[in-house]
Amino acid sequence: MKIKILLALIFVNLLQAQKFYFPQTTVTDSVILEKQMPGLALQVISSLQTKKNKPKNDVDFSDALFRLQIVAKEYKKSINTLSEYRNQYADHHMADYKFIGYELYSMAKMDATEKKTSFPNALREAFNKKYGSIPEKQIPRIGLAVDGDVNEARKLLTKTLAKQKGKDSIDYRAALALCKSYLNAITYSAIKPQVTQLVTVKDQEKFIAETKDLKTKNGNTLTITIVRKKENKSPLPVILTSNIYAGPFDEFFGKRAAVYNYVGAVVNTRGKRNSPDENNPFEHEAQDIYEVIDWVSKQPWSNGKVGMIGGSYLGFSQWAAVKKLHAALKTIVPQVAVGIGIDYPAQNNIFMSYMLQWIQYVTNNKLTDEADFSNFAKWDSINTAWYKSGKSFRSLDTISGKPSKIFQRWLDHPGYDSYWQKMVPYKEEFSRINIPVLTTTGYYDDDQIGALYYFKKHHQYNKNADHYLVIGPYNHGGAQSFGFTYVNGNPIDPAARISIDDLAFSWFDYILKGGKKPDILKDKINFQVMNTNTWKHVPTLDKMHTSTLKFYLQDRKNSSSVFNKPQNKSFTTQTVDFKNRSEKDLYYRVSKKDSIKTTHSVYFESEVLDKDMIISGNLSGVFNVSINKKDFDTDTYLYQIQPDGQSFLLSTHIVRASYSKNNEVRQLLAPGKLEQIPINNSIFMSKKIEKGSRLLLVVGVNKNPAWQINYGTGKDVSDETIQDSGEPLQIKWYNDSYVEIPVYKD
Repeated sequence: MKIKILLALIFVNLLQAQKFYFPQTTVTDSVILEKQMPGLALQVISSLQTKKNKPKNDVDFSDALFRLQIVAKEYKKSINTLSEYRNQYADHHMADYKFIGYELYSMAKMDATEKKTSFPNALREAFNKKYGSIPEKQIPRIGLAVDGDVNEARKLLTKTLAKQKGKDSIDYRAALALCKSYLNAITYSAIKPQVTQLVTVKDQEKFIAETKDLKTKNGNTLTITIVRKKENKSPLPVILTSNIYAGPFDEFFGKRAAVYNYVGAVVNTRGKRNSPDENNPFEHEAQDIYEVIDWVSKQPWSNGKVGMIGGSYLGFSQWAAVKKLHAALKTIVPQVAVGIGIDYPAQNNIFMSYMLQWIQYVTNNKLTDEADFSNFAKWDSINTAWYKSGKSFRSLDTISGKPSKIFQRWLDHPGYDSYWQKMVPYKEEFSRINIPVLTTTGYYDDDQIGALYYFKKHHQYNKNADHYLVIGPYNHGGAQSFGFTYVNGNPIDPAARISIDDLAFSWFDYILKGGKKPDILKDKINFQVMNTNTWKHVPTLDKMHTSTLKFYLQDRKNSSSVFNKPQNKSFTTQTVDFKNRSEKDLYYRVSKKDSIKTTHSVYFESEVLDKDMIISGNLSGVFNVSINKKDFDTDTYLYQIQPDGQSFLLSTHIVRASYSKNNEVRQLLAPGKLEQIPINNSIFMSKKIEKGSRLLLVVGVNKNPAWQINYGTGKDVSDETIQDSGEPLQIKWYNDSYVEIPVYKD
């Protein structure tokens, strides 16, 4: 009796501390682990539904719940939860393939028990049933969805369990993480070999796929994958993708084109897959793609018309392809296109640490090094080690343990010089691009600046450019697939939840098959106004707003409004010590649950807005400053402080001051002299700002492990070290500086 009371007290104490009983023997005994996990998952489910732990939005809640239900062996419930999760999408068919691996596992486990059949038999039946229910347009995604990395899943589970060594209890967050890692390990270990084979059989029934090597005129080798739907016997237009991410996506892109009734062709860049050539990202696409287009346009399954599609690097590839335009190329659909030398590997002339992680991702092997790229802890530690060491940015590859010629070569070109210019159209070359173009990007897209650079330059140099833009609340992935229900934790309007795939292939039907123009393309610029559930359509980017509002860098306590030009000139002084690598972060407290980081920054707060306002477009303006050095990197953020006390990031801007007037030629600042830094190439956003909100403008200096550190000596920033830091940077931000906010009114 005493033992029962003692155990009861232990469980009460664990519950009060948000901890669960979890014997330490589970760490080393897989049999005990298998017995303990269902009970642990049930306890986590109970905690997940409490006010303290319930996620802020329904999508995150459903995502966690269906996983926990599978671990708890509540298979029927998990399938229902997953169905409800998918129905939260405006068009839930866009998500039918999502998490299909877990669904197949649940279906098979449930059927194996109910029908008293073997798991492999139940899995085969579950797969055939699910495959038959999925819309044809989503079938190409099935292979990707079930391609879980079994070895990595097992490693993560082992790592997660190791944290419990010597413990007899586990807290809520650790338990949730353990349940998720356990689920990945058991699911993909159980289904992957068989489901991969089942997908292959289905693909062979539906598609004709072939992979071959092409020899270019200068002797290089490129691997190309061609996919056709078996039922299509006549020659068709070819949808070509140039893909550096060799691997499963090659067949996916090919099959995607095929199910929309085109021939899909996917060529890998030099050095990838079967190519013995050197892999130098970005450098040869303009030359190679011309020959690929020439080849595919002359094949018996081609009707001579070629279109191109793809996102990110694959978007860049299309702009490389039109530098020398082939007659067979009739249209391109660049999505979230990398602006090489514009927003990657440097954004507004500031190199990013991420570039090294990406270089190794695409050059470590003939496919992609997923394990290394996804090892975020490793890369965080490398970037942090570099930051704390005070060594030059050029030493980052050495610190990583793998010197990189590509990394060093990129650093040799801090301005937008001929090295970058030769990769894509430059100036007047845009005037010769007379084929229709459809660009898609998003307010949350990492390559928005690049995507819009091409759009702006095309229209600048070709006044008759047949070039359309669709931009909405999409991130880098969404703007090349479909509108997610939530982006960055925020719900997006139902009107924005469109299929980008459907839009792209409707465009191809329009251009290549004489079909109907997509309904959304009512003008050259088509943008979704967040928080209004509406789309707007205007002829030029500057028509996204009808007026502007100048936000001056002044304390509103000394003025009736930050939006009024100050009567008396003054300045706010900021000091940044580049030698200090251990300072504590500073925050602007928005509410009890929200804060904004203001380290190395100063901030200015507006009065409460007395009416709704639509901010639409991107920030412009000018900073009037004087500094005690020859250069620095600015960092700007505009936030909405919502009436509910939550912050919302509206736009950002960074730039190297010495390149702010001309990204090709460096113009150093004169210490102690008043200088002007124009604000260009900031992030576009369109959103209704509710009455009762405030705007918070945060301006400062870019100093963190994610970017180069500009010490202000005027030397090549990549070569500067902490020994060059000298005295702390002192900035005078004059109050007649302003950020010009674009405002839209009907």
